[in-house]
Amino acid sequence: MSCRYCGSRMEQAEHRCGRCGRTLDDTLSTLALRGAAVPKLRAAPRAAAVSAAPAPIKPGPQSRLFQDDGAPKVIPFPARRRPDAKPRVRHPRPAPEGQGNLDFRPVQKAKQKTLSTTVDAVIHCDDEVAARVHRLIAAAFDAAIVVIGFGLFLLLFHLAGGLFTPNRTTLLAFAGALAVIAGGYGALPVIAGTETLGRRVAGIRLVTFRGFPPYRKQRLLRFLGAWLSNCIVVGLAWSLWDEESLTWQDHISGTFPTALAYRTRVFHQS
Repeated sequence: MSCRYCGSRMEQAEHRCGRCGRTLDDTLSTLALRGAAVPKLRAAPRAAAVSAAPAPIKPGPQSRLFQDDGAPKVIPFPARRRPDAKPRVRHPRPAPEGQGNLDFRPVQKAKQKTLSTTVDAVIHCDDEVAARVHRLIAAAFDAAIVVIGFGLFLLLFHLAGGLFTPNRTTLLAFAGALAVIAGGYGALPVIAGTETLGRRVAGIRLVTFRGFPPYRKQRLLRFLGAWLSNCIVVGLAWSLWDEESLTWQDHISGTFPTALAYRTRVFHQS
């Protein structure tokens, strides 16, 4: 025999289906198919729920959420001290021993240096211009090196078989050679950014009007100004009338020679 619900085979002694668990007396309406029984689905009745449409809301002023009863909105806090109490004065703590102090005084502007003629000075540092004697010694030593170099050139010219004929062409050639030797000697300190041998022997060095080491551009301007001063003797003699003993190359380059120390290596105080 078979189950009326699922159609599975059952034994005669069985009272309940081993597959769906239903009994033989189950009267559930089924649709018997071959090999299986499919339950018939029925739609549940829908309750017709009738709801009344909401009434339209008429526009109008919105009611206040909170009623104003005129009470103050600030909650008063009781005073922590009495009205007749004197204010407490804070006294600074003493600084511990060994602590330094900071100077917060306003910085005073540096006064412009003036000369005896009430003219503003161009030198704004404490370095003094080297003495004229030291400058002459440095210039003489540098000139001697140029002359020695020109003498070596003439010696090489003679050893090479050159003839010293006193004509215009030879004189111009020798003058050009002297200018090249002097220019090369003066350009070496500019390129190297150092002092000439004459200044080293005289114990002087170049500084700017503010007391700093000169730049390469300032050294180049001084080199060109020195050529101008040598060609025009007035440039070198200008230091005799200048109140700060400055020459043309000093004013052009913004530099001046100053002593390395109070006592130079050339002159020592006895």
